[in-house]
Amino acid sequence: MTRAVRRLPSHPSSGDTRRSRAAFTVGAGIFFSRVSGLIRSVLMASFFGASGLMDAWIAATKIPNVIQNLLGEGTLSASVIPVYSEFLEEGREEDAGRFAGAVLGILMMVAGCAALLGVLLAPVFVRLAFSLWDPDKQALTTIVVQILFPMTAVLVVSAWALAILNSHRRFLVSYMAPVAWNGVIITTLVTVGFGLGWSGRDLLVAAAWGALGGGILQLTVQLPHVVRLLKHFRVSLDRSVSGVGEAIRSFVPVVAARGAVNIGSLLDVIVAGLLVEGAVSVLGWAQILYLLPISLFGMSIAASELPELSRQRKAPAGEVAGQVSAALERIHFLLVPSMTAFLLLGDVFIGGLYQRGEFLPTDTPVVYAVLAAYAFGLLASSGSRVLSSAFYAMRDTRTPARMAYLRVPVSLAIGISLMFPLDRFTSGDLHYGAMGLALGASVAAWLEYALLRRRLRRALGPHAPARSVRGKILGASAIAALAAVGAKWMLGSNVPRHEGMVAGLLGDSIPWLVQPALAASTAFIFGVVYLTVASRLGVGAPLRQLLGRRPNSPDSL
Repeated sequence: MTRAVRRLPSHPSSGDTRRSRAAFTVGAGIFFSRVSGLIRSVLMASFFGASGLMDAWIAATKIPNVIQNLLGEGTLSASVIPVYSEFLEEGREEDAGRFAGAVLGILMMVAGCAALLGVLLAPVFVRLAFSLWDPDKQALTTIVVQILFPMTAVLVVSAWALAILNSHRRFLVSYMAPVAWNGVIITTLVTVGFGLGWSGRDLLVAAAWGALGGGILQLTVQLPHVVRLLKHFRVSLDRSVSGVGEAIRSFVPVVAARGAVNIGSLLDVIVAGLLVEGAVSVLGWAQILYLLPISLFGMSIAASELPELSRQRKAPAGEVAGQVSAALERIHFLLVPSMTAFLLLGDVFIGGLYQRGEFLPTDTPVVYAVLAAYAFGLLASSGSRVLSSAFYAMRDTRTPARMAYLRVPVSLAIGISLMFPLDRFTSGDLHYGAMGLALGASVAAWLEYALLRRRLRRALGPHAPARSVRGKILGASAIAALAAVGAKWMLGSNVPRHEGMVAGLLGDSIPWLVQPALAASTAFIFGVVYLTVASRLGVGAPLRQLLGRRPNSPDSL
């Protein structure tokens, strides 16, 4: 059988261009959202570091996030977008509006009940999950959980708005909306922390109230755009509305699949709570950076592909396979260098973002080790999102669910077996035990990816990027890595500790600028070398297409 992936034509089709522009728009929205999230994280690191207070915050945010992720963006997109997009494609606008209203009504009821139960049961759950924590730490965690659960209900409705907007190919507003959420938290931290001089427990609770206000603002930003798009819209609880039954049937296995993954993530936090103080914080700080390329690249490509794949559900298998192959090619082009950068330059990035205030230089090596362990699974995690979108578009939500069920126990089994031996090693007051949980997650991610690939091959045929493409991407990443390591040694590094040219030029009088300058300089060198070499090898087209530009050479991929 002829491979589905070939050299891309010099002039992409209108469909390819549309999908590329959609992915770029999603990526742009997520980029600004993540930048605002990084600013929030920088402030949190400065105020709380890798401390017991930060442990409480990460644990408290993780608990309601399970509900948000179960009912939110990923599950709604998988169950609602295929049905709603098909109504739009067939010109059934009245059915689309009534369907959207019924979904919203049911979702508001479920999310509201979940939030109420979360507030009521938070004290019990926190005591059971983090039984080794002292009572004050448990009490603080409980307070933050109870504030954040109502926010979760609001953000679930925001995810409904995102699904509607994405179906109409209005990607920018939906993915830019979280900027409002981060913006309110940032404003709260700056006003209360720097302006009023609050710190510790009081500042953490204030940040939680800021998160609740930010969630309300995020939904408010989206609603006017949704209202303008919907016709024949009326909120109801009518399950007999056309498409609702199908959406619910799809929703249940997707919820089960995401439930397995999110409960697995929550269990990681609970298990990390068995380790020394700061282990939960270390896990959280590493995850923020690890999730950045997944959000920017993996989610943007998967989110933009889902509506298009849904519209082509009845197209020939080879055509759909080619579309999946192109998406995976873009994933490889963007995620392989991201993985390489985290493995070799993660300490520089961590130092640049976090290392100030309460986040100590001795904290950086531990967070770097955990980030490097997560990085091994970066490509697999992002690729799985694209493959899952293909299954969702084919109305198969059960296959990704079954793979997720397997992923969780594998991740926990490996993570726990490595966690305690690694916890014997230390840097300052922190231990390396959380690295074991990250390694378990990476191994499980590759297992899930391999199984999804195998099942999709049975349904569609071959759908992988060509070996030559992967080889060129690896080659470009390797050359960029060599250049970056050289630059890292010359400019300065955190692991091993080495004050290079940047520290010499800027001096000790402005230490707050040294680490960010080192990170920016090293990242710039890596990125420029990678893109230059990739272009010379003929693999620059995926990025040009993502930006909506035409390749210059007919030989480009």
